[in-house]
Amino acid sequence: MTQEDKQLLWVDLCARLPYGVVVVLDEKFGFNKGTRVLVKELLDLYCVEGMKPYLRPMSSMTEEEEKEYFDKWGVLGTDDFDNYKIVDWLNAHHFDYRGLIEKGLAIEVTEKNNPYE
Repeated sequence: MTQEDKQLLWVDLCARLPYGVVVVLDEKFGFNKGTRVLVKELLDLYCVEGMKPYLRPMSSMTEEEEKEYFDKWGVLGTDDFDNYKIVDWLNAHHFDYRGLIEKGLAIEVTEKNNPYE
């Protein structure tokens, strides 16, 4: 598996975690052939209550990022099947497009507390 494929699988599986995605575990990692498991059961998701991600408010998007965003997708995106690329881009740039900061569920990234630099 290439590094790109691993990244793609991580991104996809993480997005599906809340919805109960089931996977087949690979024998080469010591699992019985055909073992299926709910990914939520592999992770202790109850600790999510103690986690707060560092996120950037949408209003912190720089002019350069704004230009990149609109050059790629415009206002609505290219088509329904490419919309996941918009979410991937927003996630890669740590933008809070779900309003978690306002709800106290995330910490706003500022110049003084930016862990991504």
